[in-house]
Amino acid sequence: MEKTEHIKEMIAAGRTAEAIAWLDERIGALPECDELWFLRGKAHYKRGEIRLALNDYLQAIALNPDSPAQEAYDMAIRILEFRDSNLYNP
Repeated sequence: MEKTEHIKEMIAAGRTAEAIAWLDERIGALPECDELWFLRGKAHYKRGEIRLALNDYLQAIALNPDSPAQEAYDMAIRILEFRDSNLYNP
């Protein structure tokens, strides 16, 4: 997909709302495209919308187990599970 490179650039530049809007439209037309789900997950993650990102990553993985969404999902889960008990008050 030629447009996905442009979407990747938009996400990297922080134009995530615009990227998500475009991806929402494309996912509606091509729900079986794992790359679209993965990219939307990246955009949500960049916005701090972790739950939405994880859901999109899981959808991409369901469509294609070899999707880069698997690595993104695993990384996000590791970050969420990270705790430093020294930071908590006793």
